[in-house]
Amino acid sequence: MAGKFEGKAAFVTGGSRGIGKGIVERLAEEGAKVAIIDINEEALLEAENELREKGFDVMTQVADVVEADQVEAAMEAAHSKFGSIDILVNNAGVIRDNMLFKMEGSDWDTVMNVHLKGSFNAAKTAQKYMVENKYGRIINISSTSALGNRGQANYATAKAGLQGFTKTLSIELGRFGITCNAVAPGFIETEMTKQTAARIGISFEDLVKASVENIPVGRSGKAEDIANAVAFFADERSSFVSGQVMYVAGGPKN
Repeated sequence: MAGKFEGKAAFVTGGSRGIGKGIVERLAEEGAKVAIIDINEEALLEAENELREKGFDVMTQVADVVEADQVEAAMEAAHSKFGSIDILVNNAGVIRDNMLFKMEGSDWDTVMNVHLKGSFNAAKTAQKYMVENKYGRIINISSTSALGNRGQANYATAKAGLQGFTKTLSIELGRFGITCNAVAPGFIETEMTKQTAARIGISFEDLVKASVENIPVGRSGKAEDIANAVAFFADERSSFVSGQVMYVAGGPKN
């Protein structure tokens, strides 16, 4: 039985590890051809080898989402190889956590650039192919931090900005058969949350335990939980769902 993304091509930013890699695997399992860009060449090569061993049709390219020309070149290569760009997942992200009074201007700029400028660069490039094809699915990865999170003034602002970006793109691009939605993860076990544990000076196990105490479903999130939500928005049958933010956090978020 063919997967629901058979014949579709996806482009995932920051797809070599964590949530991004989980999304790539889910889309590929369902039949999509997937292009991945990342700045971490070593992790990218490792992911490429692992995914190809599983029989998935993937291509990888080292590219910085902040640099528009690099994003354009990578997407052009993906379009040439796969014949279309049907799904874009803006997943690339960084954290530079600190309390406001200790946060450097460079910490602010780096987070804004990767999350917001990076998503702008990828979406602007992808929409050209999608408009021409009269079809597209754009999914931005936000966060529950968009609602405010101590020590993350930069990250929370960037993730909230992505939600406004999502809603605006859904309005502008809807008439071309393109939907745009956002997935906002809660606590997910990734390299990024391991960095958070190190920053606040506790073990990752203790961070997981403390987080689970506040999660109604009683467990922490995994990359595949986010991949499931992305797969829903990316589905051709989800054409009447656009401009939405889905919180995937094991409970309600307001």
